[in-house]
Amino acid sequence: MSPMRRRLGLLIALAVILLSLAGLPGPPPAHAADTLLSQGRPVTVSSTESPFAGANAVDGDPGTRWSSAFADPQWIQVDLGTSAKISEVALNWEAAYAKAFQIQVSADARTWSTVHETATGTGGNQRLTVSGTGRYVRVYGTQRATQYGYSLWEFQVYGTKDTGGDPDPTPSEKLLSYGKTGAASSSQTDGNCWECTPARAFDRDPASRWATSPTNGWTDPGWISVDLGATAQISKVVLQWDPAYAKAFQIQVSPDNTNWTPIYSTTAGTGFKQTLTVSGTGRYVRMYGTQRATPYGYSLWEFQVYGTGGAPVTPPPLPPDPADPPRIVWQDEFNTPAGTKPDPAKWTADPGTGPNNELEYYTNHDNASMDGTGHLVMEARKQATPGTSCPTDPLTGSGTCQYTSARMNTGNKFEFTYGRVEARIKVPKGNGLWPAFWMMGADFLDGRPWPYNGEVDIMEVLGKDVKTSYSTVHAPAYNGAGGIGAPYKLPGDVDYSDDFHVWAAHWDSKGIVYSLDGRTVLTLDKAQIEQTRGPWVFDHPFYLILNLAVGGDWPGPTDASTPFPAKMLVDYVRVYQ
Repeated sequence: MSPMRRRLGLLIALAVILLSLAGLPGPPPAHAADTLLSQGRPVTVSSTESPFAGANAVDGDPGTRWSSAFADPQWIQVDLGTSAKISEVALNWEAAYAKAFQIQVSADARTWSTVHETATGTGGNQRLTVSGTGRYVRVYGTQRATQYGYSLWEFQVYGTKDTGGDPDPTPSEKLLSYGKTGAASSSQTDGNCWECTPARAFDRDPASRWATSPTNGWTDPGWISVDLGATAQISKVVLQWDPAYAKAFQIQVSPDNTNWTPIYSTTAGTGFKQTLTVSGTGRYVRMYGTQRATPYGYSLWEFQVYGTGGAPVTPPPLPPDPADPPRIVWQDEFNTPAGTKPDPAKWTADPGTGPNNELEYYTNHDNASMDGTGHLVMEARKQATPGTSCPTDPLTGSGTCQYTSARMNTGNKFEFTYGRVEARIKVPKGNGLWPAFWMMGADFLDGRPWPYNGEVDIMEVLGKDVKTSYSTVHAPAYNGAGGIGAPYKLPGDVDYSDDFHVWAAHWDSKGIVYSLDGRTVLTLDKAQIEQTRGPWVFDHPFYLILNLAVGGDWPGPTDASTPFPAKMLVDYVRVYQ
């Protein structure tokens, strides 16, 4: 070999080494038919060394990384969104790598199976051939190779989506009960459950239900049946119970609505969501309850019958999940000149008094305008509004609303189902202040009352505790103080009012993943909530809301120390699908 060729070979080898050290992607996966499943998916981590967030390890950018606290053990996990067969995991370590670690998979992010384990990790670029099935995959580090933490430029999971583990019906199964005629032992219609007729259990609407009558129906037995329209072969029944569920019941079939044959029986009903594999033939299917689990009657949000045959009515299609990666579909950057009001093509002012015993009167955009530097300013002022009525203000003793503020929404202008919703916001500090960024089910505007429409709170911060933020969902079975959510803080217990922060919700058919500044803070899994808390009512259009409340049951009243005017600044609001 000539000296020139040797020098060229050395240069090529050196270039390969430098590219590896720079963290650029390595060769394609060994299993060429498999797909990169992890990129852009929600991530949860044991800890973060700010600003190296977990999302950096799955963003496809070899120049960004996740880094943990300097302690053992630490972990990073990715939610693939659905069960998958995992064939390979690629790890691109920063200098702070794991000497001992495991690759683990899980169906529920609680019970983990190890598919790779080593105590002699080498760092650098590692491509690990594995075999396992799960929705969640994590790297679990037990011994650091340095005095620092664990740090990954990229964490990539390859495989194929596992249709064999999908709990949804097989292609041959159809939903036979949608829109069909129902009958029941009795039905409830009163202020506690309006028009809770049998049809409500067959409408594929998780926010409407059937219930037995309190007048004479809170007795045993109690039943609800459906006419499938023609003889069918029944393979599965799904029951989504209200808290008034059956401890003992049967699923029965009949050819004539008179002679019934049990195809399922239990004396240990669990309530919530039950998916029952059955086998039987009939035109009519019935849930026949023989022992109530509570002093109340029987009540079902949904009673779904699957199988073949019958005379099924095709239900409306379910909304599609966001693209992966998603694209921006709506945004407001608030870049208009100082004093400009919110864009009327995007936002509607929501004037009037607030709920929750709040003390403010929301004006018609008088308290909302641009600052000329790219921000929307929502301003709360100590300003009485004659002719209005609010709870008594503790500072003045007046029942006239003593404060004004801003509330606006995108209802009837922009409504959407699923996506990544985010806003960059700086919140104010002060007792009684209550800034929020949230969503309401669009059917609220058509008359469906709260909480049946569903509410998704992306950000709430109380001015009396600006080191804590909250994300929550509210539905018929869990609302108010019983809503499902969690408080969370910034790394280092930093004050939220000191700077802007990005609150986001990744919302799809599997649930909602909340994040703050790219760090996952809360994951709500639809299937888990249906099995433990009640129906999930968030698979339909919602609209966006921004507001700055003053006072109320949760934040409490203002006092002499509350600064006015108080300003909530919004840098942008964006929606990706």
